[in-house]
Amino acid sequence: MRIYLLAMLAAALASPIAAEVPCGASTGCPIPGGEYRIAFPADGDVRGAFVYFHGWKGSADLQMEQRPLVAMTLAHHLAYVAVDGIEGGWSFPGSPTVRRDERRFIGALFDDLRQRYHFTPDRIVIGGFSIGASMAWYTACQQGEKAAGMVTFSGVFWNPLPKPSDCVSEIPPMVHFHGRADTTFPLEGRAIGDHFHQGDAFKSLAIMRQRARCDVTETRQIVVGGIVCDDVPDCLRGDSIMCLHNRGHEARAGWLDAGLAVLGFPK
Repeated sequence: MRIYLLAMLAAALASPIAAEVPCGASTGCPIPGGEYRIAFPADGDVRGAFVYFHGWKGSADLQMEQRPLVAMTLAHHLAYVAVDGIEGGWSFPGSPTVRRDERRFIGALFDDLRQRYHFTPDRIVIGGFSIGASMAWYTACQQGEKAAGMVTFSGVFWNPLPKPSDCVSEIPPMVHFHGRADTTFPLEGRAIGDHFHQGDAFKSLAIMRQRARCDVTETRQIVVGGIVCDDVPDCLRGDSIMCLHNRGHEARAGWLDAGLAVLGFPK
């Protein structure tokens, strides 16, 4: 009898229902390879999710303390999803760290968001800051069909840059903010030690636009968050927007506000 009960317990623990443990802003949601944290609008009006990759030496826990970004996301009726890196970093092509198959991990994240909270690709926006923005760019390149848009700050591809053919054609509509005075991740990129190199923002953007079949001859200027931005409106899935400001290495809630609105997620 005891052996039978133990077997039943083991089966229950292995079931999808038992695996769906309670989680939220202060308790990690476990998925294969890691975890994420999630916060919801207090009024219960949830129209999608903003999946955010933190900067260097960050964590999902620390990202939840970035209250201006969290509050702005919730104001747009989106759940705020803080994804947890490994030891503060991300593993993508050219990254200084190789600790996890991020493509598989992020695929599991999207699967869990769909199964647990019913967030389908048309309701998901991806984003990130610095090396986390780079992770968002590689996610858009590799799994762009799983998101409706992206808003990123101060980070792009790393060298060697991917070829357009390395990316899916379903690049989501995007808004990228980058500072002309950024010395941490300069627009032209920079060397990190002897073996790694951040990529050039303009070359990275050209790769995304080429793969998304953007007609750059149609580039126009629009104002997003008080910044004059270059907008290519006729890509396969929507606009490709680059916003250059005169500040340094930072992400601001006001820019996120404007970026989400441009992508069709208003307050």
